[in-house]
Amino acid sequence: MNDLLGDDLMKGEPASGFQDLLGYRLVRWDEGVAEVELTIGPQHRNRGGVLHGGALMTLLDTVMGFAATHCTVPGHSRRVVTLSLTSSFLGAVAEGTVVARGTLLGGGRKIVGCRGEVRRKDGGRDGGALLASAEGMFKYRPGSENPEGAPR
Repeated sequence: MNDLLGDDLMKGEPASGFQDLLGYRLVRWDEGVAEVELTIGPQHRNRGGVLHGGALMTLLDTVMGFAATHCTVPGHSRRVVTLSLTSSFLGAVAEGTVVARGTLLGGGRKIVGCRGEVRRKDGGRDGGALLASAEGMFKYRPGSENPEGAPR
């Protein structure tokens, strides 16, 4: 099992290549909510020495997608594609671990809205300060519209 998956929250699904590349870990995946963590390394920093905005956007997009696609049927999965993301960058961090949390807001059968935020996990002077937030619209891929998903 890939050590980026914790307690096999992916229910047997392998990590994506992009997940392996960036090194984020899925730490919570329940109906309508998900969390991922990233321990910041040199490869995640921009020229200014802080966590790159692209890494923040990746975490937000990823965690909101997970929040929209929880599936309890063994051997089945659900998938979405991102239609839009609106983001705000509110702080910077150069080291430690960040946690991104995504929440399903609601929507229709094929298109749903989610909200996400990234915070420092390890406290520090700012004690879990909000670093970035986003809202997004996601479209279910065929077979993923139903909570039971589709066979992998």
